Amino acid sequence: MGKKLTIYMIDGTEYGPRLGEIGNWVGKAVFCPRPSVNKIINRPEFDNPGIYCLKGDPSDDTFDEKIYIGEAENIRSRLKQHLSDPNRDFKELIFFVSKDELLTKTQIRYLESRLVQIAIEAKTAQIDNGNSPSLPTLHEADISDMEYFLDQIKLILPVMGFKFLISSTIKPSQSESKNPLDEVHETYFIRTKSFKATMKETDQGYIVLKGSEAKKSLSNSCTDTYRNMRRRLVETRILVEQIDKLVFAEDAIFNSPSAASNMILGRNSNGFTEWVNKDGLTFKYVQEKINN
Repeated sequence: MGKKLTIYMIDGTEYGPRLGEIGNWVGKAVFCPRPSVNKIINRPEFDNPGIYCLKGDPSDDTFDEKIYIGEAENIRSRLKQHLSDPNRDFKELIFFVSKDELLTKTQIRYLESRLVQIAIEAKTAQIDNGNSPSLPTLHEADISDMEYFLDQIKLILPVMGFKFLISSTIKPSQSESKNPLDEVHETYFIRTKSFKATMKETDQGYIVLKGSEAKKSLSNSCTDTYRNMRRRLVETRILVEQIDKLVFAEDAIFNSPSAASNMILGRNSNGFTEWVNKDGLTFKYVQEKINN
């Protein structure tokens, strides 16, 4: 079932501050580039308690984002502290408040802890928080409400340009009704004399399965983009060393067949021809057959 997300551009520009709301959800998102903060800091949303995320440039070039996640009983007061802190460099911010103004201190601490936990597990961005804050004690009904609130945050963040919760791996969860691996369109393989790998095409992306093997070294033909991707996979222990090869310790998500094949083969490659299904048909052939 679809959802309606309303984006309101506060100053009418494509690069300025904006609000985000979903259907009957009681929450509201406020996004703002740092240079525009002073334009909107006196808006009533800044008086509320909420959860916020600050995005900056990463110090580790294997990541695209550096994210700090925090909570505050008054967003304006906390944000002013960050704006005057030379060690808290950021270029964009987003925060979430409740339109009914009923979020409690314990509830926003719960949201903060869960967001940091999910962000660290996603292994997608450089998370400035380090370890996840401990979860506060909430009643079962409050936990259910906050998990629903969190689900809406997850939907809005990527639309506003914050990708840090989009996981690099697939982790089966009992709380999720659907697993991306349940919606497989086709399964493909790479087989060489030295290693083998399996990839499943799903709605979420191209998933190289746990146990797949990869060439240990990268050729000189690999671009910096793929060198950084390989380094991130190794540093986050998605790829682990095993004698003369690397092995996927988790199911890893890629946004294209070629990105996946490059990580497997250790060189620039065309995933449309490298990956073949159980009948030996290439990814390219299968896609052309489907679309004709």
